[in-house]
Amino acid sequence: MTGIAILIPIALGMGLLGLAAFFWALRRGQFSDLDGAAARILIDEDDLP
Repeated sequence: MTGIAILIPIALGMGLLGLAAFFWALRRGQFSDLDGAAARILIDEDDLP
């Protein structure tokens, strides 16, 4: 029973930390250009002048 009382707050804290990191990345614009990142991987850098 003591283990559950310790693990539940740790799990909730880690979930909130992950949610905060997601919103931080969302505000910083990490997810603004998903199509550009998908196309950029297909560009061969050897063909550029």
